[in-house]
Amino acid sequence: KTKTRCCREVSQASKQKQPNSLPSSHTHLSQRHGLISPKTSPLDEPNSKGLICVMEIISQNFLPHCSVVTWGSKPDKNRLVPNRSNILVSSCGLRKSRLVVRNGTSDGYVVGENDDLGSISTRRGDSKSKVLIPGLPEEAAAQITPSQCEWKPNLTVHYEKSGCGKVEAPAVLFLPGFGVGSFHYEKQLTDLGRDYRVWAVDFVGQGLSLPAQDPTTTNTTISKETSGLQNSEPFWGFGDEAEPWADQLVYSLDLWRDQVQYIVQEVIGEPVYIAGNSLGGYVALYFAATHPHLVKGVTLLNATPFWGFFPNPVKSPKLARLFPWSGTFPLPPRVKKLTELVWQKISDPESIAEILKQVYKDHSTDVDKVFSRIVEITQHPAAAASFASIMFAPGGLLSFSEALSRCKKNSVPICLMYGKEDPWVGPIWGKKIKKEIPNAPYYEISPAGHCPHDEVPEVVNYLMRGWIKHLESGGFEALPLMEDGEEAWEKSSIGREIEFPRGDGWKKSVKLWLYGSKYTFWRGVGEAFRASLVRAFRGKSA
Repeated sequence: KTKTRCCREVSQASKQKQPNSLPSSHTHLSQRHGLISPKTSPLDEPNSKGLICVMEIISQNFLPHCSVVTWGSKPDKNRLVPNRSNILVSSCGLRKSRLVVRNGTSDGYVVGENDDLGSISTRRGDSKSKVLIPGLPEEAAAQITPSQCEWKPNLTVHYEKSGCGKVEAPAVLFLPGFGVGSFHYEKQLTDLGRDYRVWAVDFVGQGLSLPAQDPTTTNTTISKETSGLQNSEPFWGFGDEAEPWADQLVYSLDLWRDQVQYIVQEVIGEPVYIAGNSLGGYVALYFAATHPHLVKGVTLLNATPFWGFFPNPVKSPKLARLFPWSGTFPLPPRVKKLTELVWQKISDPESIAEILKQVYKDHSTDVDKVFSRIVEITQHPAAAASFASIMFAPGGLLSFSEALSRCKKNSVPICLMYGKEDPWVGPIWGKKIKKEIPNAPYYEISPAGHCPHDEVPEVVNYLMRGWIKHLESGGFEALPLMEDGEEAWEKSSIGREIEFPRGDGWKKSVKLWLYGSKYTFWRGVGEAFRASLVRAFRGKSA
């Protein structure tokens, strides 16, 4: 009885107070305790813009309670109530709640009668709304094609691609972190490859881009027990002299930047949206700073802001001369011994499993394939010497900060996506970038660790699509979580719960925050400090 009366009041209120609102002939209310039952139908008026759905939420614990929401894709403002609100107001609502259902660009809101209609824009710290996004494709997944090309003598670059039949689609290039390869972006290749032309590359000296020949002569055979390898093959790169093709070879930031330039110009053949995780993020930013005409946008996924701890010989020649070795071949005798000891530890499968456990926050994530591929890479005879070269390589001509400043000067679009629980490159580093470039959208995902693209690929792919659509439309398409307009962007932060399906019919949800233009670095530090105090207090109380 109460519910019927409430709905009658809603219908009358919508007819009397809002003559330009949804016609009564298209008002469908389904009454269920604690459930939402939407029904949609197109508006009959010639100027209608998209579908509008009317939903009712009945709260069993707060009866009488009746709220109505309009749900549409870019609805006509003339059909809605004043103050830019798309709300039909119930005459008996007792409390306010909020709902967002994500399917394209449609939004929904639920309010009660006593709430201020002008305050429905996203509020700082509001994480009550839920956004529903698609899961990873199964049968409709894009096909991955492995490929390779010879870049330099005996340096063959391995890469994987998908969606390349879409000639007019934007090109997207993913760069891997240290110790992995293009296989780490399988979930982006199969999903984003349905809409874009996607490439993922292995850096030379890593993954399947390790050299095809020994860069040195007079090999030193290392026993299986000493090396920790699963076979008795000798280490490549431990010889006495460098081969002519490897005389100046060093696996450095500058080499990888040049490799990316080759891939973009010779393989892809056009400017790209470039994204990188960890080390790949640094290389992506470095490449964009030195070749802005080849980059349409940069996405940093927990990008490391430091790499190469020895002075660059071009940038600091006098300082560089103080260090006798800079990652070239052959390895000095002392470095060989050090590499043998370190490699025996880090190439051990148990050590690899422990590292993966550290960098993935959600331990239910299936990392078996990533684990097996990393172990496989460590068995390559060139892997140990390549590791040593990488560790002792000089820094790049541009530091991370200098590369960021140059990208800012050249107006290179930058988007930040960081796993909040990263034990290596925490969000503090992403927020420092946000401080330098306030207009760069910064998304923070929780729970997620150092590799959000593999741990929560559904969220990263959703954000990547929104970011690319935003840039391709010249800013006309709103960024993810910014569908409320510019008022939302001016807030300090926007919080949402993101839900998506996983295999076997179950669903997973994470928290996602977008930090707006008014976010400040020191405010972030204060929030982190307050959060740590709350956790400490709760732990003490428990």
